Amino acid sequence: MKTNLSSQIKLDRIPKRYYAPVGEIELATLTREEKIYTKIFESAVESSVYLADDIATFIDKTVARKGKCVLALGVGPSTHPVYAQLIDLHKRGRARFENVIVFNVSEFYPQTEDGISTIKRLHEVFLDKVNIAPENIHSIDASIDKEDVYHQCREYEALIESCGGIDLTFCEIGAEGSLAFNGPGSQSSSACRLVLIDNETRHRIADDYKCENAPTTAITLGINNLLSARRVVCMAWGENSSRLVKKTVEGDTTTTIPASFLQNHSHAKLVLDLAAAEQLTRISHPWKVTTCEWNDKLTRRAIVWLCKKTGKPILKLTDKDYNDWGLGELLALYGSAYNVNIKIFNDLQHTITGWPGGKPNADDTYRPERAYPYPKRVIVFSPHPDDDVISMGGTLKRLVDQKHDVHVAYETSGNIAVGDEDMYRYVMLMDYIKGDFGFDNDTYNTKSREIADFIAQKQAGDVDSADIRELKTKIRQCEARIACNYVGVKPENVHFLRLPFYETGTIKKGDLSEKDVNIVRELIESVKPHQIFVAGDLADPHGTHRVCTDAVFAAIDEMKDEEWMKDCRIWMYRGAWAEWEIDHIEMAVPISPEELRSKRNSILKHQSQMENAPFLGDDDRLFWQRAEDRNRATAQLYFSLGLASYEAMEAFVEYHPIRE
Repeated sequence: MKTNLSSQIKLDRIPKRYYAPVGEIELATLTREEKIYTKIFESAVESSVYLADDIATFIDKTVARKGKCVLALGVGPSTHPVYAQLIDLHKRGRARFENVIVFNVSEFYPQTEDGISTIKRLHEVFLDKVNIAPENIHSIDASIDKEDVYHQCREYEALIESCGGIDLTFCEIGAEGSLAFNGPGSQSSSACRLVLIDNETRHRIADDYKCENAPTTAITLGINNLLSARRVVCMAWGENSSRLVKKTVEGDTTTTIPASFLQNHSHAKLVLDLAAAEQLTRISHPWKVTTCEWNDKLTRRAIVWLCKKTGKPILKLTDKDYNDWGLGELLALYGSAYNVNIKIFNDLQHTITGWPGGKPNADDTYRPERAYPYPKRVIVFSPHPDDDVISMGGTLKRLVDQKHDVHVAYETSGNIAVGDEDMYRYVMLMDYIKGDFGFDNDTYNTKSREIADFIAQKQAGDVDSADIRELKTKIRQCEARIACNYVGVKPENVHFLRLPFYETGTIKKGDLSEKDVNIVRELIESVKPHQIFVAGDLADPHGTHRVCTDAVFAAIDEMKDEEWMKDCRIWMYRGAWAEWEIDHIEMAVPISPEELRSKRNSILKHQSQMENAPFLGDDDRLFWQRAEDRNRATAQLYFSLGLASYEAMEAFVEYHPIRE
């Protein structure tokens, strides 16, 4: 069973010479907008292998030169695969640590005996599995009283100096561009100190350490301490990191992105996988730094970029525009601005369709979906019981109205997203009507009292009782059924899968298992769909979407060679947080003003997810507002490029099962 197929999605095939150039001249050309020495590999696995070998070699050279090597080590989740590779090198006799001295870069404060701890984690993932002498392992004492913290920090810095200073700092680029726990606002001159942990970092800590309430403070080596090392090596993996990587590597040094201070270190190195590097100029806009290997998607990206720079629609771009903005290669390739303009204009035009399930009795040569079979059997997989209408409510209604056999599968219960007040409103209603409807009995009254008592005594972080979780689940199921009925989905085609990975009762979920995948597979096999729609939110801020996507992809992977599955197309949609880049969009479904209003109404059927819904993050717009703004922005982008003006659009990218 393959449980991480979403991480292997490559919307572009990036030529290797962009991220792994051969020769110093080509490297200098490609990286001229980068202010930190940056190595890019196709995957985090390849990056980790490289980093482990690099660190082991550095240790050997440093020990040979001075008899010891002093390391300042972080233990963020991105470091773990590197430590695993170092352990493997050690087992094979290619990495030795007997002359290594380790300093932990940070520790949670205050430290309790049963609380989470970075040094405990460092021992678990690395230190206990290699031959570092216990007396050579140092960490900040975070069990001390607050008034002693300053003195403890100075002692820790003095201990580092007594060992000859740090030879190598190794840590990840954390949330908001942090280094260790040096978050936004940290100065380049900052020393070891007590700091507050920002909310985004706390969310990541809770996820990494499987805890409900992450610490709010920590003691950390400062930026000045970390960058005093002779060498600094950092890493970042995944699409979520790409925005911060761009600012870190190509932006100005700023306290809002502490990792940007790496630019001031003459021997700093940043190692990335392709997903984390996707916004760097040489990956996202390679024409600005080198000659390109042009394909349709890269050409489309370049033309859209040129339209934004010039403020012109596609068909008004001139030869001069191409030459002025460094895209003369396309003129040489296509012969004239007119030729490339009409090619890309037509490509974009052909992504637009009002028939997301295919239009019967029509020429489908240039349509994103085939005309037949008609009607199609369709499954829309929705991670939570509202993502279907939030993400593709207009398309969902089109599919139903155009007579396709549409199934909606809600993968999780979504019960933790129901507030206690929303839940208790229904308990109060039942209390009022129990006599009128014949359930004023001991069984109901006992449960009602238990729920009331639990809510009255509930503390932050407490796991809901089984009865409360079940009641919250039923609330979300009823809302989903009402929304499906409003759109026109048949009641028997609404499926609540309740994947087990989600049912922990806490924010932290379990790992994807074979049981989850089998539930998804059974539904797909029973329907044998011609179309599957699945969430493509690979940067989902709280992770559930990605796990649900992996469950669907894992099930598809197991069935991809079956004949009926070969006739099934898989379309990925995105949710409330982001839209597909226009160069990736393969199907864009227009939404009229009336349809957009209908979509809003279907979202509003999920009453428990309105103003009191958690996980809204720093964006205070409600889900229906985010959805409308995103859909209107997509339509406006198409219009600005010279295509038809629509009220809104929903966009999709086709997923092709990965084959060995």
